[in-house]
Amino acid sequence: MTDLVLRDAEVDGARVDVRVRDGLVTSVSPAGSGGGPAVECEGGALLPGLVDHHVHLHALAAARRSVDCSRPDLAAALGAAAPDEHGWVRGTGYPGDDLDAATLDALHPGRPVRVQHRSGALWVLNSRALAALGPLDHPGVERAADGTPTGRLFRADDWLRARLPGSGLPDLSALGRELAAHGITAVTDATPDLDSSAAAALTEVVQRVMLLGVPLGASAPPGAAVGPLKIVLADSGLPPYDELVARIRAGHEAGRGVAVHSVTRESLVLLLAALDEAGRHPADRVEHAALVPEELVPALRGLAVVTQPGFLADRGDLFRRELPLEEHRDLYRCRSLLHAGVRVALSSDAPYGPVDPWVVIAAATSRHTPDGTALGPDESVPARQALVAYLAAPDDPGGPPRTVRPGVAADLVLLHRPLAAALASPSAAAVRGTLIAGEWAYGG
Repeated sequence: MTDLVLRDAEVDGARVDVRVRDGLVTSVSPAGSGGGPAVECEGGALLPGLVDHHVHLHALAAARRSVDCSRPDLAAALGAAAPDEHGWVRGTGYPGDDLDAATLDALHPGRPVRVQHRSGALWVLNSRALAALGPLDHPGVERAADGTPTGRLFRADDWLRARLPGSGLPDLSALGRELAAHGITAVTDATPDLDSSAAAALTEVVQRVMLLGVPLGASAPPGAAVGPLKIVLADSGLPPYDELVARIRAGHEAGRGVAVHSVTRESLVLLLAALDEAGRHPADRVEHAALVPEELVPALRGLAVVTQPGFLADRGDLFRRELPLEEHRDLYRCRSLLHAGVRVALSSDAPYGPVDPWVVIAAATSRHTPDGTALGPDESVPARQALVAYLAAPDDPGGPPRTVRPGVAADLVLLHRPLAAALASPSAAAVRGTLIAGEWAYGG
């Protein structure tokens, strides 16, 4: 039985004492109204814990054990990489579209190498790696005109993992502590098509977990909740319209909304048309909405948009160079969606985007690219509004923010400073401690 008092915390602008017992907030009273042992908050803000509404936990944990291939000198990065216990080199974050097996052979021929594109949708393997996999029978294996594999594998994560030596799922306990240090108390894992073992392993994090990738007809493992059904509209090939409509209907008939990956104009047009035919469910959501033409903004009303302005801070310079000028304002919209009455939630898409929610909040406010240029500045939102987009319940992204009040779960984040001061320069350094179900997951 846990009994905790957080004394002199700032909640909704007032200085209060908050009592926590058995995983719940039991009282919120004026500061100094109770005696006894307490955590002295000294006016630091006490908030509901943050929710990362779209993250890939296993990929993020694996990325922590990989070489960063985003830097210009790929040969040096791979050459300095330590192989795993089976002799393989794993790289992530490659930004270009010019990598294939022959290029990797020239850069690093001595070991089997696999490098993931920054989008997460593509793996590139050298010849040693391809030879070690056995029959290359996945439909995502790209081949040259003569049938020779190019080394490029599209959306083949599960197939690849099953063929790698000793490649069990990564341990997530350290990752859970990292997320707690950012103030995150709940996550929505967006990995599609989870099998039962992968789904169960995702509950290793201390955070509360909702899963988008649970197949229709399957149940969530103990300790997790089933979310909307993840559907990927891949940039490399959109599904037939009738097939998408049928998939959406199947999700709705099973009592689930759909969570649809859309990062292009074309995929968004296809999705909206399919939803018009299949009908909409209250839990339907658009994942990313990376490019939203102005004329499609009203059509998103009634859906949740789970977006990632952190990509602007991470790779906005590349967007500016690679996309036509007229599309810059369409990138990772926030303000125009909110003004149109669209529910907007923020998230990381880590490891493909920055996992730190305070970086994402700052990016939503400034819209700054790495070189400091504002990309789509008309889409900026105040820092407080960006924070609110992290505070909705996992099953209601973009909905009302959770509050600190008696009866709610004690999933809380305590800051070193009052909220206004923390939001003046958003940073994870402001996080003093994180409670999940009334227990300290970080700090204290």
